[in-house]
Amino acid sequence: MKDEKVKEILRNTKTIAMIGVSSEKKGEDRKNLKRKPANVVMKYMQDFGYKVYPINPFAVGEIINGEKVYESLESIDDKIDLVDVFRPSNETPSIAKETVEKKSTVLWLQYGIQNDEAEKIALEANINYISNKCIKQEYQRLFQKSNPVFPVLRS
Repeated sequence: MKDEKVKEILRNTKTIAMIGVSSEKKGEDRKNLKRKPANVVMKYMQDFGYKVYPINPFAVGEIINGEKVYESLESIDDKIDLVDVFRPSNETPSIAKETVEKKSTVLWLQYGIQNDEAEKIALEANINYISNKCIKQEYQRLFQKSNPVFPVLRS
């Protein structure tokens, strides 16, 4: 997808459902949660004004980065512009179907995630499909003109 189209998508997006945000594991140091990639990306997007809904069926009701965790896309009452996925590629066709049902306009699969079937489902429903790209890195590259691999993680 061309940079101008990605910029337009990011400009027009207000709400993001982030599937695969990490929850705290039993006995895990709470500070580790802030270092998990999905949580870093969630916080970053929040810092730039996006409303981000974390989705993790194993952490429903927990609070991550100030937001209540939801079980699924369909359990969110709000309109979702962009569905951002931090799950294995083989899970994405069902997520693509949920994205269509939710009437979201973008299905974004994070770095390392790609699926032909999910792409076909999204494109047939006229949903923008982006795969194998980090939304945070794209935002930094396109709007902040910086190209870091990943920020220094602070505890």
